[in-house]
Amino acid sequence: MEWKDYDSATCSIARTLEVVGDRWTVLVLRDLANGVRRFDDLASHLGVARDVLTRRLNVLVDHDVVEKVPYREQGSRTRYEYRLTAAGQDLRSVLLAFREWGDQHLSGPEGPPMATVHADCGGKVHAQLVCERGHTVERGETRLVPQPGARLSA
Repeated sequence: MEWKDYDSATCSIARTLEVVGDRWTVLVLRDLANGVRRFDDLASHLGVARDVLTRRLNVLVDHDVVEKVPYREQGSRTRYEYRLTAAGQDLRSVLLAFREWGDQHLSGPEGPPMATVHADCGGKVHAQLVCERGHTVERGETRLVPQPGARLSA
């Protein structure tokens, strides 16, 4: 069987995109991963309309990618900041891969604007394909194998 013979609606990429598959959501995740957690700060940094930001955050909270944590500054009402859950933290490698692709294919003459470095040694961090046995996987060295969740197209 070939990929095209399977129902693409069961694809994990399609399911993931239902949750995180628009520009604003990915940028919200980027900012949360980089420590911007309060609604007003997110809205200001992203330049996104407040209603759009609210909808995107609600979807992320509903899917347990982000959690709302209450805080209260003295003399103010209770407000919330947003933090990545474990599921949200697992998206860091995806965000890194997106940024690396952009650095390689879309950077201007000045080069990339940011680099992610290992806090312990200062070396640049890169997204990399590695199999469960620890082998680095290069282009052309993968194949799709149907799993129990796959189903054939009707």
